[in-house]
Amino acid sequence: MRARNTVAAVIVSAALAATLLRADDAVTNTVPVAPHVGDRIALFLRDHGCPPKLAVVAVATLPIVELRGAIPVGINLLKQDWRWVFVLAVLGNMLPIPFILLLLGPLSRVCMNTALGRRFFEWLFARTRRKTASIEKYETLGLTIFVAIPLPATGAWTGAMAAFLLGLSFHHAMWSILLGVLIAGVIMTVLSLLGWIGAAVAGVVLLGLAVAGMARWLNREAGTTQ
Repeated sequence: MRARNTVAAVIVSAALAATLLRADDAVTNTVPVAPHVGDRIALFLRDHGCPPKLAVVAVATLPIVELRGAIPVGINLLKQDWRWVFVLAVLGNMLPIPFILLLLGPLSRVCMNTALGRRFFEWLFARTRRKTASIEKYETLGLTIFVAIPLPATGAWTGAMAAFLLGLSFHHAMWSILLGVLIAGVIMTVLSLLGWIGAAVAGVVLLGLAVAGMARWLNREAGTTQ
């Protein structure tokens, strides 16, 4: 039973990761955009007297750019120590998340009383459901992997909206998103320091850890049902 559950965990996690990595051509072609936007924002902030470390935090808070844009900016453009950049980028990426989780529901309900607000939130929620359909079955684990893959269609902002739409509790959503952000931070830090090969190795290792966690969860589930 334990071996079967482990194999099942590997298959489920690999299939989920493969599904999430199949971004459409339009999204894939936008991969270079976020770092360029982050570069421009960071240079603007630096030229107007903003300390480099604060600029890293500011860039990481932004949707689309997020941590995947802030870490290359901090290491390669602003020439900051990678350890500080990692910590500050994670902090910046997580700063908006509690507010999204807590306020998206009340804000959307108020705004949907107007025609413009209804159209906007219907578009936003439909887009989020389309981008995050693969994580619905696996919820917490799926959300973590979704946030961890550093592509423009993924990330903490979209993950937080997906958590709201899936009805995940605040506690589970925060921990899942934080773990995903940490994994994405490791991948982007290694990518900035060592290039794509290093990032690929880091991604495989971290995905393996996620698979192992899934296997333990399945084993516990099997134990409780026996």
